[in-house]
Amino acid sequence: MRDDLPTVSFPNTITVPALGIGTWKMGEDPDKVPDEVNSIRAALESGWSVVDTAEMYGEGGAELVVGAALRGCRDKAFVVSKVYPWNASTRGVQDACARSLERLAIDKIDLYLLHWRGDVPLTETVAGMEILRQQGMIGAWGVSNFDVDDMEELFSIPGGENCSANQVLYNAARRGIEFDLLPWCQERGLPVMAYSPLGQGDLLHHKEIIRLSKAYQATPAQIALAFVLERDGVLAIPKTSRPDRIHELSEAVDLEISDEDWAELDRALPPPAAKKPLEMI
Repeated sequence: MRDDLPTVSFPNTITVPALGIGTWKMGEDPDKVPDEVNSIRAALESGWSVVDTAEMYGEGGAELVVGAALRGCRDKAFVVSKVYPWNASTRGVQDACARSLERLAIDKIDLYLLHWRGDVPLTETVAGMEILRQQGMIGAWGVSNFDVDDMEELFSIPGGENCSANQVLYNAARRGIEFDLLPWCQERGLPVMAYSPLGQGDLLHHKEIIRLSKAYQATPAQIALAFVLERDGVLAIPKTSRPDRIHELSEAVDLEISDEDWAELDRALPPPAAKKPLEMI
């Protein structure tokens, strides 16, 4: 296990490695489940304590995979799951959390997120999240796919300031949050969880990413991941179903990219010069 991974701290003072494993599309193909379970276990053994899942992934199938992977090693994991927006009423979020806990075969979700904003008023969702937290069914709660205006509205609601994280799309090719959302969260000590940090594989074929990988004797995936890990308060959650890739991705933290080379990447994949709508996939 690596003990030198960068870390992020949540407002409730819990600190976790800035590298965790995502589980989107896991649990959809029974033939792939053994590799998916082993990949999560390999991540935990490598010090990636954060395991991110959702009731949406495989309609609960990914949570079942995570539950299988956690048998005998629950203490190594910081479990994150997410609730559908249409299940996020005060009562609905409690029922959805109970179902997730059953699939995960654990008694507490460490961080429970509203997957994206829907029609349920945020006041209802916050009330339900606070009940879950007070009952000990979750350790903390947060949101996903919220832009600055959503976050400001959330923080204006009683209890909304207890939000502990915002999970959004972020990678070297999708940098819109750098203009306003990322600084907003950083100023408040609110971690940003970056999903699809490898651009769903597209970034691995980008000319500048490939140039940097050759220059630093690294893989394109390591360069793409290093870009995200370079940001303060950002937790990357790449998804892989291949246990052998965990070691490769872990080595991204060892890269020391020069300021000149980061500047070259900025020229190839420019940061935003103005506000952009929050991107989602």
